[in-house]
Amino acid sequence: MALTLPEDGKVVACDIEQKFADFGRMYWKSAGVNHKIDFRLQPAMKTLDDLLEAGEAGTYDFVFIDADKVVMTEYYEKSLQLIRRGGIIALDNVMWYGTVYDPSVHEPFTDGTRAVNVKVKNDDRVDISMLLIADGVTLAMKK
Repeated sequence: MALTLPEDGKVVACDIEQKFADFGRMYWKSAGVNHKIDFRLQPAMKTLDDLLEAGEAGTYDFVFIDADKVVMTEYYEKSLQLIRRGGIIALDNVMWYGTVYDPSVHEPFTDGTRAVNVKVKNDDRVDISMLLIADGVTLAMKK
């Protein structure tokens, strides 16, 4: 993503594992985009809260959510505040290995994914499209 950004563009990335940042930095440097990556070693919810508290609501073009499925609905709501009108939120793994379609399956990640799917489907603030690739990706464009 960082390769397609203008020189002054940025990607805000977060993880709770330093090893993933270390692995990524190697590729960011190799691609010449290290200066475009704002990596935050902290929970995603804290990152989203920090961005909102910094007055960045409505300033982002794209958010990719591939995080703790239990709280995806909360990530979605905060991301919706951060993106501009016409911006896109991509929610990854929305089929969750097919378990979301089985009403007998109840475990935290399945229930969280199911909840965000229902939320996005019924959200009149966005237009959506589900891509049936890999484990499913839903694109939600803010109206």
